[in-house]
Amino acid sequence: MSNKIISDEIAQKASPPPSFVKLAMKNMVRKGSQSLSHFGLTALGFLGFILLVAVIGKPHIPQ
Repeated sequence: MSNKIISDEIAQKASPPPSFVKLAMKNMVRKGSQSLSHFGLTALGFLGFILLVAVIGKPHIPQ
């Protein structure tokens, strides 16, 4: 019986800490709509930046 308790304690100590991905997913589930709104704002900002770079960097070919 005591061997099982000791092996359980060793297994708990040997297991690695949760990964950043798991922690981020747990946080996202906990915060809910705030995470989705931040993701949406980030996506819109990124698309706006890409479009701005495309407009500014457009080559002007003379005809």
